[in-house]
Order: sequence, then structure tokens, then C-alpha cells
Amino acid sequence: MSQSFGRDADLAAARLLLERMGISLDELTAGRGTDRALPTFAEYVPVVAAAVSPGTRKAYSSYWKRVVEHWGDRRLDEPTPTEIEALRGRIQAGVVARRNGRGGRSAAEHLVAALRCLYRRAEADGLIRESQNPARKVAKPRRLPSTRRAVGDARLAEINAVAAISGDDPVLDCLLLRLHTETACRRGGALALRPRDLDPQLCLIYLREKGGTTRWQPVSPTLMRHLLAHHGERGDGDANGSLLRYRNGRPLTSRRYDHLWHRIGSRLPWVRTQQISTHWLRHTTLTWVERNYGQAVARAFAGHTDGGNSGSTASYVKASLDEVAMALTGLTGETHPLINAG
Repeated sequence: MSQSFGRDADLAAARLLLERMGISLDELTAGRGTDRALPTFAEYVPVVAAAVSPGTRKAYSSYWKRVVEHWGDRRLDEPTPTEIEALRGRIQAGVVARRNGRGGRSAAEHLVAALRCLYRRAEADGLIRESQNPARKVAKPRRLPSTRRAVGDARLAEINAVAAISGDDPVLDCLLLRLHTETACRRGGALALRPRDLDPQLCLIYLREKGGTTRWQPVSPTLMRHLLAHHGERGDGDANGSLLRYRNGRPLTSRRYDHLWHRIGSRLPWVRTQQISTHWLRHTTLTWVERNYGQAVARAFAGHTDGGNSGSTASYVKASLDEVAMALTGLTGETHPLINAG
């Protein structure tokens, strides 16, 4: 009787230990975390790339390519955290030095993030356990504060003046600058605009930006008129097609932004030296909104959905769309329909 009781206690203790370790009896008897043969990186990377969102694929594809180049014929469970750190160091050291470079920190950070994404999928697919994930044990480089800042009114006027008198399509370039200055949207949000995303009656545009975030953003009546005129002149009648287009009707691409800032920088040396870009316009507008209308309105204007460093209070003090429209009115000097409606 005492031997049976002792055996039962040992079995109960063993079961409890296995539960705490996250190991099932089947896994224990199999001798490995899984009885499936683990794929190599060359086999598994295309599977993950096909499953993730287009934004994630765009962000990580070049780093997955580097991983396949180095470890293509190795199984997922073979690289150690130390080997990942070594690969991170090689990629960071191999980054081409640029004027606005930061020592390859961004490349190192993206490599670790790409591997974490890959291994999280492997966990979800039951190929490895969390405890077998080496990417979890490798830290990302600490992100340095951004060097971007708000552009002063006089400097912003210089940028717009150069755009208006140079290039092969100044009307388009001025429209882009005004769109980003009024809405603080990202390049991806502007390029994703469709004719159906315009609400002329309430002067709103529907922005779809990174991370799958969406929002209705107020614009001035003047900007709405120009957006509608642009579609009327260059659109193909498809409400689901691209809104922003070249003169020949082709949808706009990110290369237009690259050419625009290169041209402005060739005429304004300070733009070239400081590497001013479209994202600086986002900083400019949001800084102005925060100074004049407060943090909550600036967060809503930017389309930020998380609490950031503002603490739990931020989830209770969200600004309304009407408040964003009021800030836009202060920015542009044009009364917005949402304010009249109120």
C-alpha cells in the first residue's frame, strides 16, 4: 500500500513537472519537440513570405533573403542565439555608409525582427516550442532617437516654392506636398488612396496605413477640390483604382517622392544636407497640432492607436474627429464642414 501511494505521488509530481515545462507525454516519448522533420530555411522562408501581409513581406523579405544565403540548407533548429548575434553583427557591419546612416542599427534591428517573425510562425505551425526559439534570446539594438524634426514656416515655404517651379509635373508635386502637410499621412497612405476614399460632402479622406490601421482624416475644401480635379483629369473611371496618377494615367509610385526630394535638394542645399523627406512633413504638422491643440488631438491627427508612452490615461482621453477638424481649420485657415455641422 505504501509503495503504491509513493508511486502515485511520484507520477503526480512528474506530470506536474512536465506541465510546468510545457511538454506533453507524446513529445516526451517521441524524444523531440515534434516528430516532424524540420524544414530548412530555404524551404520555410517562402512558406512564411506567402502567409504574411504585404507590408510585412516588404519589410522583411531582403533580410530573409540574407538568412537563406547564409543558412539556406540548415534546419530551423540548428542556429544558436550566438550564431544569430554573429549574423546580426555581419549584416550591421556590411551596411553601406550614408550621410544619414546610424551605424547599421536599423539593418540589425530588422534582421532580428525578421527572424522573430519566422520563428513565431514555426511555433504556430508546431515545428518548434517556444523554448526552442533562438530568436527570442537575441536582443535588438537599442533604437536611437530620430533626427527628424519640424520644418519651420519659412523653410517649408521654400520647399513648396521650388516644387512649384521645377520638375516635369509641378501640379502633382504641389498636390503631394499639400496632402502630406494637411493630413500628416505617410507615403503609403497617400499611395493607397482610391477615388472611393474621398468624401467630398464632409471633406474627409479614408487613409489606410502601415500595420493595417485605417482612419477618416479631415482635409480642407481646397485640397478636396484639387483631389477631385486630379481624379477627373487623370483617373480611368475605376473607383477602386489608384487616385494619385502621373500625367499619362499610370498610378503613382514611391519613386515620385524620391525624385521630388532629390530635385528639391539640388536647389536647396540644406534639404540635401539634412536629408529632408516626406516624413519630415508629418513631424512638422503633428508638432504644430500638439503645441496648439494638445497631445490627444495630435495622436488622433496622426492616426496613432496605441498608448505609446502616455500611460493608460491615453485610452480615456481620445480626441474626436470634430476636434481633428478644428485643428485642421487652425492649420489651413479654412473652416471645415464638420465644424459647421456641429
